[in-house]
Amino acid sequence: MKILLIFGTRPEAIKLFPVARALAETPGVDPLICVTAQHRGLLDQVLAIAGLTPDVDLDLMEPGQTLDRLTARLLTGLGEAMDRLKPDRVIVQGDTATAMTGALAAYYRRIPVAHVEAGLRSGNIYHPWPEEVNRRIVAPIADLHFAPTATAAESLARENITAGVHVTGNTVIDALQWTSARIAADPALATGLDPIAARFAGKKIVLVTTHRRENFGDGMANIANAIARIAAHDDVAVLFPMHPNPNVGAVMDAILGDRPNVARIDPLDYPHFIRALGLCHLALSDSGGVQEEAPALGKPVLVMRDTTERPEGIAAGTARLVGADADRIVSEVFTLINDKAAYAAMARAHNPFGDGQAASRIARVIAGG
Repeated sequence: MKILLIFGTRPEAIKLFPVARALAETPGVDPLICVTAQHRGLLDQVLAIAGLTPDVDLDLMEPGQTLDRLTARLLTGLGEAMDRLKPDRVIVQGDTATAMTGALAAYYRRIPVAHVEAGLRSGNIYHPWPEEVNRRIVAPIADLHFAPTATAAESLARENITAGVHVTGNTVIDALQWTSARIAADPALATGLDPIAARFAGKKIVLVTTHRRENFGDGMANIANAIARIAAHDDVAVLFPMHPNPNVGAVMDAILGDRPNVARIDPLDYPHFIRALGLCHLALSDSGGVQEEAPALGKPVLVMRDTTERPEGIAAGTARLVGADADRIVSEVFTLINDKAAYAAMARAHNPFGDGQAASRIARVIAGG
């Protein structure tokens, strides 16, 4: 059985490499990998650490390309790849343009689709944008839905999708545990952060990631101003791996400049990102994956969004929505820095996103289908 895994962004690669590895160990299954390179450099970092070599690399990344141009190129490129490879099933992950077009191209060829991380919903088609609608488009096409949580499965049921739904946990926890074990066995994988660890020794480090389209413009400026105010405190430092999108970098350059308590660095490969999570006191992010990864390491997450498709973290107390308002961000950060009880309540909360066995569950279902 030929199974084609399609991904193009760093988060997709992180969440699908455990599935690829599990399928490779499953008798009767031949996993093939097609990457779109929606994120080129960030994707390649994950492929390297996971030891994966794509069977097809579409290399579709272009600076500043519009969503409609990207979507058109993805749809035709993925369709051509499927025509060549003739898979028995396609697997897509999450909410990207790659996932949406991969599912659609497979549907046009009557190839069954499995959706990893199915059922996440914010309830607002513009937050996250365009990811919320990407997920909703995949759902009626897929015949296998690997929901990370019971809440995600309930969201599918509200859309009358109950057949083929399997609650598996989130594969990001598999990836985090596997990579953490690699780092423990070979610390050299993450020594690139040694200079920053020494530079910020004795300070409480706030790890920042931001890249969401809905925060571009005024929201990104508010985030930059909040970072500047946070970093003005001598006992606090900000570690900020910069997303390559110029809508992020240009704003941060203009507002933050060069501040001694802010380390704006290039995007981190996955081992270094896990180490960064270990170094930080808390995470300040508009990312979806960080809402899942940080709690697994006991780190509170302040989510710079107004909605989240991962309400389980909010309900469990591991994450809190703070939006992109500078005053709110600064207030919530210093509550966690100064109030030990408030910090402990979030740091010790139960992580609802999985036990590290999601990929093996997915592989068993795929093999049985």
